[in-house]
Amino acid sequence: MLKLEHLTKVYAALPNEYAGGIRDANIDLAPGTFFTLLGPSGCGKTTTLRCIAGLETPDTGRITVDGRPLFDSDRGISVPLHRRNIGMVFQSYAIWPHMSVFENVSFPMRVSKTQRYTSAEISKAVDAALESVGLGGYAKRSATQLSGGQQQRVALARAIVHRPKLLLLDEPLSNLDAALREDMRIELKRLQRELGVTAVYVTHDQSEALAMSDTIAVIAKGRMMQVGSPRDIYFRPANEFVASFIGHTNILRGRLDGAGNSVALEGGGTLRCRTAGEAGPDVAISIRPEDIALQRAAPSNGDGMNILPGVVTAASFLGNVVHYEIKTGNAGSTFRVEGEPATPFDTGAEVVMSFRPEDTLAVPRS
Repeated sequence: MLKLEHLTKVYAALPNEYAGGIRDANIDLAPGTFFTLLGPSGCGKTTTLRCIAGLETPDTGRITVDGRPLFDSDRGISVPLHRRNIGMVFQSYAIWPHMSVFENVSFPMRVSKTQRYTSAEISKAVDAALESVGLGGYAKRSATQLSGGQQQRVALARAIVHRPKLLLLDEPLSNLDAALREDMRIELKRLQRELGVTAVYVTHDQSEALAMSDTIAVIAKGRMMQVGSPRDIYFRPANEFVASFIGHTNILRGRLDGAGNSVALEGGGTLRCRTAGEAGPDVAISIRPEDIALQRAAPSNGDGMNILPGVVTAASFLGNVVHYEIKTGNAGSTFRVEGEPATPFDTGAEVVMSFRPEDTLAVPRS
């Protein structure tokens, strides 16, 4: 449904500095995929989305939607945005305050350059779009009478009213409060599945990406660092940046041995590990906080486990979990650990951290 080949759009900058934009991006999405571009601010994810929409002209590369070329630098093809049959939801919603809900949602059909619609067709499509986003009966309301969440739904209805093959969403939930954002995640994913539309979603929120996506591309400084399923990205990160950006993790540095199953840590000590990607010999070690067990003494049945002693320097009770910071001696680092609230450890307590070699992941350094 969507294919990007060597897509590049770079902005001017000083020599030896990251210029912004995207470089050599390659994507091949099946129909109905919920695909997320994930990365920190300024990494190039919105530039990629704007190139797909036709709001930016790439420097080089190809963009194809459902077999139809929308941009091809070699062939001189650049289809204007109003002829791409793409729906888009902006971060700011872009709802016109002087229009009613009906007028906002019907706008793409009323100004369409590719197809003429009758008044009856427009009314039927708008009613269906509003019903699908939970705003049936709101057509006559003024846009100024809507809450932030309702404006978001109007923007979504406007994007899908003409049944596009591709839906682009640029951080559409970032202006909502936390509780409403959770609800809208579920609603947005439900709607995308019901419509069967291919969606490209931009966010810097890792939990949002993991919860909603079929496929994620993690982007850093204009490069796609890894493309894969949420589980692949989380459990099998391609490098140190992906491991540290997705969720919380503890990062150590070290050097792999010849067999590739243990690491000599820079701060002292050795850990048994598994490797991912083209790791070695200098690697970063990723250990997730939830994979670490805390005890007051080394476990008697801990054969094969990685063991690190430490001291609790901070503890935060969050109800179902306690977040600890553990200062280690031989590794020379502070670990984040998620512990059981039923067996708390006080600040200053000496503890032992244990974790399995298969949960100790050696990845290439970024």
